[in-house]
Amino acid sequence: MTLPHRITIVGAPGSGKTTLAGQLARLLNIVHIELDAIHWGPNWTEASLEELRSGAVEAMQTDGWVVDGNYGAIRDSVWGRADTVVWLNYPLPIVELQLFKRTITRLFRQQVLSNGNIEDWREHFLSRESLFLHTVKSTYKNRRAFPILFNKREYSHLDTIVMKTPGETRNWLESLRHQLPK
Repeated sequence: MTLPHRITIVGAPGSGKTTLAGQLARLLNIVHIELDAIHWGPNWTEASLEELRSGAVEAMQTDGWVVDGNYGAIRDSVWGRADTVVWLNYPLPIVELQLFKRTITRLFRQQVLSNGNIEDWREHFLSRESLFLHTVKSTYKNRRAFPILFNKREYSHLDTIVMKTPGETRNWLESLRHQLPK
């Protein structure tokens, strides 16, 4: 089996896309591209579609990479160059718990994210833009959309891997580790 070397990871917010991407990048010695870091500028300013696309395409100029993020507007650019798509399709309660733990940790530590951004209590817990609400909506949307996308002709070149539990993901990572040259 050939190891993947141009991987895109999709899934709901909080599913572990960035964590898995970092693990894969270290394991396979490839570049980790976090689409959120390209999309969100200082003070949570959003990049334009053109800036997001060009930033992602520029970052993917290397031979091996792993991209994490669900930006449908640039899916053609990312999936079109990828050899593997990994969908973290975990049960919603698992994702929401992971998201809650991540959010609380970031908020209490005032963790600085890409481009100097810091998450805000009100945005997560008191806003219509809450990431928790977005996670619920995107989970159900993705469960309808991704199977259709995976079967489209333009993505037929992709090796599609669907992970239904964090344990499956850990086992897959371990199987990749065993395939690496000693």
